[in-house]
Amino acid sequence: MASIAVQRAVTGSTDTSSPLLAGFTPPDARVFDAPCTITVEQSSEHFHAHVELPTSVLMEAGDKVRVHGAPISIPFGSRQVFERKATITRAGPIRRALTRVGAYFDLAELYEVSFNAGRIK
Repeated sequence: MASIAVQRAVTGSTDTSSPLLAGFTPPDARVFDAPCTITVEQSSEHFHAHVELPTSVLMEAGDKVRVHGAPISIPFGSRQVFERKATITRAGPIRRALTRVGAYFDLAELYEVSFNAGRIK
């Protein structure tokens, strides 16, 4: 049985079907706690862990999410959903700007352009 440890993950999901997520309004603080739903799947087709925050929590560049609780371990071939608490830390303006600039250069690394001086045969 493999182990999956969910420490940090964020998705932009807007699912509010969980009663734990319904009606949550984040405070205006820089650091705050929020409920979250973790969906973990481990099979030959899928291997992922997604964290869903309430729709009222809008994540921006540089923000951090830390999910609390014990590491999650599920058997191979299964999918499970867990309810946990997460701490969201908002980035300040400098960190937000640095994250955006860094993301631009990370994206640029994905581009590989090659010019061949000769003819393609």
